[in-house]
Amino acid sequence: MKVVFSRDFLALILSVAVVGLGSGATLPLTALALSQAGYGTDVVGLLTAAQAGGGLLVVPVAGRIAARCGGREAIIGSVLIVAIATALMQLTSNLFVWALLRVLCGAALMLLFTIGEAWVNQLADDASRGRVVAIYATNFTLFQMAGPVLVSQIARFDHWRFLICGVIFLIALPALSMIRSTPHAADEHEPHGNWRHVLPQMPALVIGTGFFALFDTIALSLMPLFAMAHGVPGEVAVLFASALLLGDTTMQFPIGWLADRLGRERVHIGCAVLVVALLPLLPLAVASPWLCWPLLYVLGAAAGAIYTLSLVACGERFRGVALVSASSLVGASWSIASFGGPLIAGALMKSVGNDAMIGVVLASALAFLAAALWEKRRGVASAAS
Repeated sequence: MKVVFSRDFLALILSVAVVGLGSGATLPLTALALSQAGYGTDVVGLLTAAQAGGGLLVVPVAGRIAARCGGREAIIGSVLIVAIATALMQLTSNLFVWALLRVLCGAALMLLFTIGEAWVNQLADDASRGRVVAIYATNFTLFQMAGPVLVSQIARFDHWRFLICGVIFLIALPALSMIRSTPHAADEHEPHGNWRHVLPQMPALVIGTGFFALFDTIALSLMPLFAMAHGVPGEVAVLFASALLLGDTTMQFPIGWLADRLGRERVHIGCAVLVVALLPLLPLAVASPWLCWPLLYVLGAAAGAIYTLSLVACGERFRGVALVSASSLVGASWSIASFGGPLIAGALMKSVGNDAMIGVVLASALAFLAAALWEKRRGVASAAS
C-alpha cells in the first residue's frame, strides 16, 4: 500500500483534515449564533438548506470545472471561497447575505470533496483501494467530529469567531502547495464523462450514499429522542450517536482491508445485509445495555462502510472526468438525503411513533440492498469498467 505513504496522499489527507475541522465547526457555530440572536430552528434549517442547495448547484458542472481549471487549482479555489465566505459572516447579521454566503460555501465544499474523493481514488491502485479510501474517510470524520469542540472554545469571541473559522480553512493551503502532481482530468468534452451518462452506471452507489447521509443525520438529530422515548435518560441517550460514530470511525480501515481481500462488491452487500438484520432489533435492545452498545457499534460500522465502499466502487468503475462526475453525484445524493431524510423521519415520528425512525432508515437500507443486488445481477459494474 505504497500510496498511503506518498507525499501527495499525505498532503491531501492533511488538507482534508483541516477542511473537516473547519466545516465541522462552521455549521454548529452558525446555529449557535442564530440561536443567540433569537432565531428559531426554522431559520437554522433554512440556512442549512441553503448550503445543501449550493452543493447541488455545482453537481452538473463539477467535472467541467475540474477539467478546465485543473484539480489542484480547483481545490485551492474552493478553499479560498469557503474561507472568505465564512469570514464575511462576521461582518454582517443580514440573513439574506448569510444565506448567499452559505450557498457559496456549499458549492465550494461540494467541488472540493468531489475532486478530493476522485483524486484519492486515482492515487490508489485496485489492490489497496478499500484501505486507502477508508483512511481518507476516517481522517475527515475524525476532524469533523472535533469541530463542535472547537466551537466550544471560540464561541465566546463574539467579534472574531467566524473570522477564526475562516482562517482555519486557510491552513489547508500550505499542505496543498506540497502536492507535486495534479489529479488527472480528461478533456471536459469527453463523451462518457457527462453526469447523465454516468448516473445510470451507479444507481446503487447513489442510493448507498443517500442511505448513509440519512443514517448519519438521523443519528445526530433524532436517535437521542428515539432512545429517550424508550426510557433511556437524556444524558445516556445522547451517547447513542457517539456509539454509532465510534463504530463508523474505527472500523472503516478493517472493513476496507476486508474488501481488498474478499472483493468490494461482496463486502458491500454483506454490510447492507448486516444493517437490515440489526436495525429491527434496536427497539428491543434499548432496554439491555449489554446488547444495545455492541449493536450500535456494529451498526455504525456497517452503515459507514456502505458509504466508504460506494466511494471505492466509483474508483473501480470510472476514470478521468467520469470519476469526477461520479463523485459529484455521490455528493448530490448526500446533500439531498441529509436535508430531506430527517424532515420525513421527524414528521413520521410525531404522527406514527418514535419507532418510525427505524422504519425510515430500514427502508433506505433495503433500497440500497435491492439496487446492489440488481447491479450484481445485471453486471452494471463490469459494463462501467
